[in-house]
Amino acid sequence: MSRDQAIAQTLACFDDGRFQQTLARRVAFRTESQDAASGPILHAYLTEEMVPQLQALGFACRVVDNPVPGKSPFLLAERAEEGAAFTLLTYGHGDVVRGYDAQWRAGLKPWDIVVEGNRWYGRGTADNKGQHTINLTALEQVLAVRSGRLGYNVKIILEMGEEDGSPGLNAVCANERDALAADLFIASDGPRVSASRATLFLGSRGVFNFDLHVKLRDGGHHSGNWGGLLRNPGIRLAHAIASLVDERGRIQVPGLRPTELPASVREALRDIDVGGGPDDPEIDLDWGEPGLTPSERVIGWNSLEVLAFTTGNPAMPVHAIPAEARAHCHMRYVVGSDPTAFLDHIREHLQARGFTDVEVRGTDVHMAATRLDPDDAWVRWGLASIERSTGRRPALLPNLGGSLPNDVFSETLGLPTLWVPHSYPACSQHAPNEHILADVTRESLQIMAGLFWDLAEQGPGVHQERAAA
Repeated sequence: MSRDQAIAQTLACFDDGRFQQTLARRVAFRTESQDAASGPILHAYLTEEMVPQLQALGFACRVVDNPVPGKSPFLLAERAEEGAAFTLLTYGHGDVVRGYDAQWRAGLKPWDIVVEGNRWYGRGTADNKGQHTINLTALEQVLAVRSGRLGYNVKIILEMGEEDGSPGLNAVCANERDALAADLFIASDGPRVSASRATLFLGSRGVFNFDLHVKLRDGGHHSGNWGGLLRNPGIRLAHAIASLVDERGRIQVPGLRPTELPASVREALRDIDVGGGPDDPEIDLDWGEPGLTPSERVIGWNSLEVLAFTTGNPAMPVHAIPAEARAHCHMRYVVGSDPTAFLDHIREHLQARGFTDVEVRGTDVHMAATRLDPDDAWVRWGLASIERSTGRRPALLPNLGGSLPNDVFSETLGLPTLWVPHSYPACSQHAPNEHILADVTRESLQIMAGLFWDLAEQGPGVHQERAAA
């Protein structure tokens, strides 16, 4: 019974095709949570696919209805051992974004795995079916090598609405606080910093969506008769946006900017390079907050983005001054920012500059910013385990540049959160031609087998060290 044996058996699942077979079966479930009619298949993914596998590993399972009417269910599972030293909670989501079947490249289908060289194509391969399948495969093999005893308890929450904004997730975790009580959280979502470098991240930037709307009159008016006499809402809104963020992407509203870039975050990002991959866009080095490195800008700072802007009829423009203009925007923000004050800051800024005709409205899309201390004992343990498995120091990100519902686990449940992503930045998640890389997947299986093994061998000591601190 050894760590090397557990890793070897986990890799064998990849090499002999068992892992691909399992993932292909899961990808075939059309679990599009943004489709209101998908309820039965979302439920079936849990009851027909996930529950049987988990029960075979000794988990007690129950499906919990979403407290939000009409939204997708959750699976709660627990594997308890007598005399366990501590409890691990893990998470995944079985839902995916829409398949956009017709937009995939010829020869590819979103609901079938198609292998082309190092790429495995299919909806959910990267986000998130492939990732939680990697973790459960590794856990299964570690259990087998350890003769069914880990020395710690494992709890799982699997949701089916992450791509719909995780409705009900926080409420379920609050209601099930005792059932989900744990000492450590380890899960996988999002991309590595690059395909070639294993990554550990400790939280995520928050996301805050808002709309800007200028309506000046009830209908359009011929520009030949009224051009130069009537305010143009598109021009007004363009200038309003330009007052919020300048021509080089720097936020102009003090209340929307972080108060600082902590020294611990700057140090953690010192050796982190972003971009540069063959499928990555070229970074604009003169864009965003001046004086920061690219990694500091996307991981350690806030950004304001315009996601959509419309005025008139872009598909069929006419020679008329439009009546209104709209922009859908959002903030990606880090710990230390106050999202509850964002709308007030924006309104006050615009009004002070004469943009009293711009209406500012928040939306329902909001995820909080979170970040575990990079010097936490569990972080040091996780880095050492990954380096032992790969022979290379992993990248440590204080938080992901994107957003995920980590606050549910770090704040509502009060857990130290370690995320080990198994995808890479150019995986086309949420787009046609989504895929994972075979070599990254194989290494990820190795990493997770090592982590689950090391929890049994070293985890109790780390838990006690952290409790004493």
